[in-house]
Amino acid sequence: MLDLKLAANYHGFKYEEREEIAEIESVVHRFTHNKSGAKLLYIENDDTNKVFSISFRTPPEDDTGVFHILEHSVLCGSKKYPLKEPFVELVKGSLNTFLNAMTFSDKTMYPIASQNDKDFQNLMDVYLDAVFNPLLTEKETILQQEGWHHELTRADADISYKGVVYNEMKGVFSSPEQILMRSIQKSLFPDTPYRYESGGDPVAIPSLSYQQFVADYKRFYNASNSYITLAGDLDLLEKLAFLDEAYLAQYQQVENTTALPYQLALGDLNVEVKQYAVLPTETLEDKTYLSLNYVISDIFDAENYFALDVLEYILLESSAAPLKQALLDAKLGNDVFGMYENGVLQPFFSIVIKNANASDQARFQTVVRETLQKLVSDGIDKELIESAITLKEFQLREADFGSMPKGLIYSMRAMDSWLYDGKPTTHLQYEKTLAGVKNALHSPYFEKLIDRYFLNSLHESLVIVEPSHTLADELNEAVAAELNDFKAGLTEAEVAQLVADNQTLKALQESVDTEFDLQKLPMLARTDVEPQATDYPIALSAADQIPVMFYETNTNKIAYLTLMFNTSHIAQADIPYLGLLEDLVGQLATGKYSYGALSNELNIVTGGTSFITVF
Repeated sequence: MLDLKLAANYHGFKYEEREEIAEIESVVHRFTHNKSGAKLLYIENDDTNKVFSISFRTPPEDDTGVFHILEHSVLCGSKKYPLKEPFVELVKGSLNTFLNAMTFSDKTMYPIASQNDKDFQNLMDVYLDAVFNPLLTEKETILQQEGWHHELTRADADISYKGVVYNEMKGVFSSPEQILMRSIQKSLFPDTPYRYESGGDPVAIPSLSYQQFVADYKRFYNASNSYITLAGDLDLLEKLAFLDEAYLAQYQQVENTTALPYQLALGDLNVEVKQYAVLPTETLEDKTYLSLNYVISDIFDAENYFALDVLEYILLESSAAPLKQALLDAKLGNDVFGMYENGVLQPFFSIVIKNANASDQARFQTVVRETLQKLVSDGIDKELIESAITLKEFQLREADFGSMPKGLIYSMRAMDSWLYDGKPTTHLQYEKTLAGVKNALHSPYFEKLIDRYFLNSLHESLVIVEPSHTLADELNEAVAAELNDFKAGLTEAEVAQLVADNQTLKALQESVDTEFDLQKLPMLARTDVEPQATDYPIALSAADQIPVMFYETNTNKIAYLTLMFNTSHIAQADIPYLGLLEDLVGQLATGKYSYGALSNELNIVTGGTSFITVF
């Protein structure tokens, strides 16, 4: 356990706060770098899977997707590691357990993780040099490759737009569900940066100039606008010294102009209508998406942060979800789902029906409102409430994030308040929140939330995403006209130069890094790898002549039980039915329970069940 003095300075960092978080068995330490203004959080625990992340607050100011393009571009070589794709080369000699970069609606994160300390240090160094010293400020070809460029291979050829992000977002914007998600934010936050597409709208991406690209990099990717997290069992003072000496001490603190504003309540229902393309041969019937959306207080309300997630499960996800069932019974669409987005300054809740019709919008609103009013007046089934709370509590305590390291998830939760200048630990603690939400077991807790945030909302929208036979042609024609006008305005010399620029870009893309530059990249040697495998001792015993294997470890007071049945006697022709059985077990009514009651009971007494056939 670290023994540091509050308000003291350590390697250029002022130690500002220490807080024990029993729920995640960690001590959280908060620092600020004196010279650069960089903010740092260390989540101290005994996790051998060390995590580092550097993030920047990046609220978009247009639809060009500049931050998505920057996320790609900073990884295209830096001053210390001038390779085309240093991370592709790096993984060849790395034991990383996570290596990625992510663009969100209002932030960009660069996280890595490794259980090997030397590997961890190598990854930190390459990432830090990438974000603070990228070659993108010197090479316009990086924007052309990762963002967009005019593609022209011959003077007499057709001109087009190409680029990694441009092509990626064309695919994204062909999906009606992705169009829906983006339209929801725009409809709820028409006056804030959330109205813009942080990933980039293909219509707007080609308006991003190289000058603006570099200017946005310099404004947002500075140390004063950075949020650094470290997590796990590591030598903090060593890492602070490295961060200060190798990077942060080179930068002066600058004024931070990236704060996010609140969207004032809209008052009236805001209606947003969008289209998505379908083939001319497809019917337009039963292909519309309808969504009702509600803003829920702000990100600093820890209880709402969790409670609305539980409510979304109650209303729209559980086997006995009353709102989902009411919408399906009304035959408004063939699928109903919900979303609760609590990773933004003003979280929001969405109720969505799929494969409906635009003419159903009034009936959709009526069914939602009448169902919610009935739930408020009659009350929500307490067993359903207990089932939902128990399930979510298990998920909190279990902290099983699949391939994602725990330290990374905790870092992201910290960012959910820290990014907006709140306490980083707001959403890492949950015992008090759980106690508050459990009042729902003997009071109209969720009914009051429905009444306040849905039935009496002053900040809501209706989004309609409908199919169109002509949209694809209209978009293609608009792009073609734009490109033809651009080419027609070029002189012969400018056309020749554009063709030459494309040839240069292609040559760079096909070039190979020199051995000299490759040697600069830090790699692990065999001697850096622990030769001994980790031992996981399993005790063998028997109970009523049934073999039992027992493994003891810290599971946050959760017991895991696996029952295995020998299926070797199953006839070969019947083997496919094992897969069907796997899907049906727990999903059908039994002699004692209805389908909905079985789901509630399983959630109340377990943290979830799964059935797997192993061949």
